[in-house]
Amino acid sequence: MSKPACSGASRRSNTPAFLFWQFEVNSTKRRPTMKALVYLGSGKKALQDVATPKIQDATDAIVRMTHTTICGSDLHILKGDVPEVTPGRVLGHEGVGVIESVGPAVSAVKPGDRVIISCISACGTCEYCRRGMFSHCSTGGWVLGHTIDGTQAELVRTPHANVSLYRVPPGADDEALVMLSDILPTGYECGVLNARIGPSDTIAIVGAGPVGLAVLLTARLYSPDELIVIDTDLNRLEVARAFGATAVIDNGDGRAADEVMQRTGGRGVDVAIEAVGVPATLELCQAIIAPGGRIANVGVHGRSVPLHLETLWSRNITLTTRLVDTTTMPALLQSVIKGRIEAKRLITHRFAFGAMLDAYAVFEQAARTKALKVIVTA
Repeated sequence: MSKPACSGASRRSNTPAFLFWQFEVNSTKRRPTMKALVYLGSGKKALQDVATPKIQDATDAIVRMTHTTICGSDLHILKGDVPEVTPGRVLGHEGVGVIESVGPAVSAVKPGDRVIISCISACGTCEYCRRGMFSHCSTGGWVLGHTIDGTQAELVRTPHANVSLYRVPPGADDEALVMLSDILPTGYECGVLNARIGPSDTIAIVGAGPVGLAVLLTARLYSPDELIVIDTDLNRLEVARAFGATAVIDNGDGRAADEVMQRTGGRGVDVAIEAVGVPATLELCQAIIAPGGRIANVGVHGRSVPLHLETLWSRNITLTTRLVDTTTMPALLQSVIKGRIEAKRLITHRFAFGAMLDAYAVFEQAARTKALKVIVTA
């Protein structure tokens, strides 16, 4: 997930407290505390007991988590790249679960429904939501695991439940649907759609991690001429080849740009998608883009990146940035259910909730463990 320009906290409702009780009285009786993965400051985390969430606003829902995962942005938080996240925050913004209770203004879902939790919370009515920019919702956006407690917990409070939760169709695979919370919409919206990928395009995806592979899986829907994936991890390059890359380039020697230019007859690529979030990878995108090309940034950047306008100013280049909005989730859900996108192929490791710290250890050492996405189940 890319870093947001702004996010807000949900406004308190004026709904009387007794109305909230009416909507919670039939929910499962809950303990006052629960287990959750808590951020304790840069480089520190722990599985701790925290207060069980309660309905706070009329549009809230409480979801009992059954499946969650770890995102690269969680690692950025742990590195200190996202200063808005303060110690004590429950991390996580992805997952599938079962609704336990809802506020009085929630009508789209009900207790007992299995739902996909969007990583973006959206009211659906503010100026930004009406423009399809759910990520900049004036009372939502990327809040879960960021400015409010997230999904790496036994229970989570989800704001704006009418717009931000999606019912799971009967018979659907919950593990595959976890990929719809963030990674697939991120790859599709921030990469494929922002880059305006078309059938005649030559595309380079810089970064074969989970997000880069999500770009690859969704870009294939548009049948581009060539899909080149660049990374320094040989295992991930082999995975990219298995996922449909027409060519893979090992940038371990730092000569990927030369190889791309040779492969394209010195022209460069029509589309370069940055899917790592470090200066070197965005600079590589600038070095390989053809005149009139589109660079789509997907990665989360915690440091300044040089923009080489001394070479790009005259080349009709388009550079896009975006925080995922998840507005495409209904369409992607259908593609996953119908098998057009094999989302479950992104999952490499599975853990029980009590082994959340082990899941982090595996995910953090992906080069050694060959991890892509990990699934944590209750």
